[in-house]
Amino acid sequence: MFSGESFGLQALGWMATIFVFSIGILIIFLIGVYISDVTQTKQAIRRNYPIIGHFRYYFEHIGTFFRQYFFTMDREEMPFNRAQRSWVYRAAKDIDNTVAFGSTRDLSPSGTVFFINTAFPTLGKDAVECLPVVIGENSASKPYTAYSFFNISGMSFGAISKPAVQALSYGAKKAHAWMNTGEGGLSPYHLESGADIVFQIGTAKYGVRDKEGNLSDEKLREIADHESVRMFEIKMSQGAKPGKGGILPAAKVDEEIANIRGIPIHTSSISPNRHIELENNDDLIDMINHVRNVTGKPVGFKAVFGDKTWLCSFLEAVNKRGKEYAPDFITVDSADGGTGAAPMSLMDYVGMPIHESLPMVIDSICKAGLRDRIKVIASGKLINPAEVAWALCVGADFITSARGFMFSLGCIQALQCHENTCPTGITTHNKKLQGGLVAEQKSSRVTSYIKNMAYEVGLIAHSCGVRSPRELTRHHARVVQDNGTSIILADIHPDISTVNDSRPIKQNIVNI
Repeated sequence: MFSGESFGLQALGWMATIFVFSIGILIIFLIGVYISDVTQTKQAIRRNYPIIGHFRYYFEHIGTFFRQYFFTMDREEMPFNRAQRSWVYRAAKDIDNTVAFGSTRDLSPSGTVFFINTAFPTLGKDAVECLPVVIGENSASKPYTAYSFFNISGMSFGAISKPAVQALSYGAKKAHAWMNTGEGGLSPYHLESGADIVFQIGTAKYGVRDKEGNLSDEKLREIADHESVRMFEIKMSQGAKPGKGGILPAAKVDEEIANIRGIPIHTSSISPNRHIELENNDDLIDMINHVRNVTGKPVGFKAVFGDKTWLCSFLEAVNKRGKEYAPDFITVDSADGGTGAAPMSLMDYVGMPIHESLPMVIDSICKAGLRDRIKVIASGKLINPAEVAWALCVGADFITSARGFMFSLGCIQALQCHENTCPTGITTHNKKLQGGLVAEQKSSRVTSYIKNMAYEVGLIAHSCGVRSPRELTRHHARVVQDNGTSIILADIHPDISTVNDSRPIKQNIVNI
């Protein structure tokens, strides 16, 4: 038997031995790191400052998170500042979004938008719900009646996780909104809830491609046979990477994703930078009408606009054929979009921002006499009520968001979407990290985000003296100019959006 004293001394001896052994291992490890650093030739910092040079890269990495939480003001951070994210978080949690003591937004810079309040705002008893808008009414055999003006933009299964897709799907269903699949194909998780689905046809034709990668009519029909698939969107380009196809790293291409997309497993999925069969406007018109004829459902396209003359040429080509050949909708994506992984040079410098492209697109459609035929969907960094209300003022029929809904799921803007290490489980296929995202709970946040968006855009509309968000026009917004004074939006972009406007003027209460 050991006495208590002898046992204690022996335990201390063991601890001392373990400590010395650990120190020895650490010294051997540091010697190895030192030798590795001074002999490598790729990084000058590590070569000149062995061992301690590693801290430079660590501090550079964690600096992103320290700036986010401790050092930036509410309106400073990019791509979305803390105030923008906070509104989405609170709306998604259905928490009161009122603030005290005044706005933290700088109201003086050029481009700042204000809304023109009236002396006699709309009373609650006079306010009405937005009427649903029918897409493809005169062209598709199965037109789509869309109830929500705020919907979920394209995020592919693969780029985002299974629980993220499930949460978005169930949330959209409860809010009577639609969900865009993104270019990654239709997964069972999109269909679980029965939510309205917009199937996106990317340049690689994921989910609707044959063995050679060409568009398959058979697979188009299979997708269209799902009642919840309401529309098809041909993706020409997106805000994060105009002029470049989608990028899905090999680490995210597991067996399930490979089967859904029709691609090899564990291989990086790089889409072509455009549809290879589209050489001109006539080819695009042919593809739109082919998909519509095969599926019987509304078809449009999504693009980032840069060449101002191209759209006019396209609309002219449509008119030569006849209105019935027009797309049912055009999704205008902004140059400052960016959920997907993309080269910085494209994300920072290519394409037109939404505040320039959206009025241009709507005006071009009006001038072509096709406003009653083509619906317009605005997309790209429109995540708060003021931005959505602005898009409605300009003339958009619908607004879609991707990153706004990522915030509603709990995204903390860690900027690791392409690395399979997303700490909130949204853009990773790491099962452990996905475990933090409980789809059932997060779906309620998606629903609350949509409903609170509709409510607060309604507040802006009522302050402007109209009964419904869809009654907002360019006469209800002002924009700050370079000299510090503001000018009415209709004076910058003459309000021709009411010509052949497809949006209903007379609003009635709609129970949905």
